[in-house]
Amino acid sequence: MKLDWKTCFRAGVSLFALYLCIIYWLPLAGLAGKVVGAAMPLLIGCVIAYIINILMSFYERHYFPASKDRSVIKSRRPVCMLAAFVTVVLIVVFLVRLVLPELVNCIELLVAQVPGALDSFFKWLESKGALQEELLAQLSSVNWRSKLEQIAGALTAGIGSMVNVVSTVFSGIVTALFALIFSIYLLLGKETLGTQFHRLMKRYIKAGIYEKLCYLLTVLNDCFHKYIVGQCTEAVILGSLCTLGMALLRLPYATMTGAVIAFTALIPVAGGYIGAAVGAFMIFTVSPMKALVFLVFVVILQQLENNLIYPKVVGSSMGLPAIWVLAAVTIGGGVMGVPGMLIGVPLASAAYRLLREDVNRVSPLPESCEEIIETE
Repeated sequence: MKLDWKTCFRAGVSLFALYLCIIYWLPLAGLAGKVVGAAMPLLIGCVIAYIINILMSFYERHYFPASKDRSVIKSRRPVCMLAAFVTVVLIVVFLVRLVLPELVNCIELLVAQVPGALDSFFKWLESKGALQEELLAQLSSVNWRSKLEQIAGALTAGIGSMVNVVSTVFSGIVTALFALIFSIYLLLGKETLGTQFHRLMKRYIKAGIYEKLCYLLTVLNDCFHKYIVGQCTEAVILGSLCTLGMALLRLPYATMTGAVIAFTALIPVAGGYIGAAVGAFMIFTVSPMKALVFLVFVVILQQLENNLIYPKVVGSSMGLPAIWVLAAVTIGGGVMGVPGMLIGVPLASAAYRLLREDVNRVSPLPESCEEIIETE
């Protein structure tokens, strides 16, 4: 390779930039954190716009699709966008109305029954001779109801001062408002923004890199779209089956538990078990035997969901083997918590799809290996 002054200059600038990044890593990382924090409303707005766009596009395909009236065509975008936002708000309000009242009743029941349950437990220990009389007398003399009220008051007071609470709430409201406004602008002008983005990439990126980048974005969009639609559909089916089964078995908190399981089912693999643990605890406050029945029912329902519902609704559309789903959930949860669990599967699906296509294109596999891949 022939070296000229331009190549040497670019190499020198790159090495100097790398040197600056290494020496000033902490200030640069702090600056990057501040930039990300300042841009957080915009990032949240992009996430909101992407999710709402799925529902809005569905409405646009069914909003007088054959009409040639200019007023209908002009009103299609704002009407469908408003319908999508209203749909999401109604779903959230519906879930809150299902869960919140029964959750409050469960907490009240738990607080009311704990003192009596502790007294019975101590009497049982006394009958078995498991406690010394002095210790038993001290435990029996404790007013557990007042202690619970003191603990609840301490937890409430320990949240923070009123100024910090108000500041946090106000900051959250402002962030949500800016994110919502930004998402509306994105949805209203998504075609224009997409055209500008493609023109910008064409101008400053080489043709080969531009094509690969466009294909990468297409694969990511396809994986995330299928994942969101599939997970939401699977969550609705699982929550409905759970509510119906609990109603037939005459288990308490059927609607609340079904809503909780439907919500937690958005988290792959572990979501259903998290919802089952919450539901079992709620039912346990009413009847331990019914809680055991509920756990048996959830185990059967999870087997039905893992073997029939999930492969048909989500698994076939994602094209990701179960072992990589588990790996994506584990790694994503370890890195970013619950958000990592949510985005880990579509990212892993996109990477798996790109890698599979690249391997099959560059180095064809033997027939036996191809049969194994096709069976997966």
